[in-house]
Amino acid sequence: MPKQKTNKSVLKRIKITSTGKILRRHQFGAGHLKRKKSKGALEAQKKTSAYFKGEARKLRKVIGL
Repeated sequence: MPKQKTNKSVLKRIKITSTGKILRRHQFGAGHLKRKKSKGALEAQKKTSAYFKGEARKLRKVIGL
């Protein structure tokens, strides 16, 4: 049986910490129509956050962990 390939497009968009958490960036809508968005909303887009357990479980299968 062949090996399962890692989904490279997903792997490039996430970061895996040493404890095993999967982090993501808030990218969606950050660069479009910035004048309407508050300073706090734009700052929040720059921060990273962890995926929820269910999402992280699915991502681990996709990236082969």
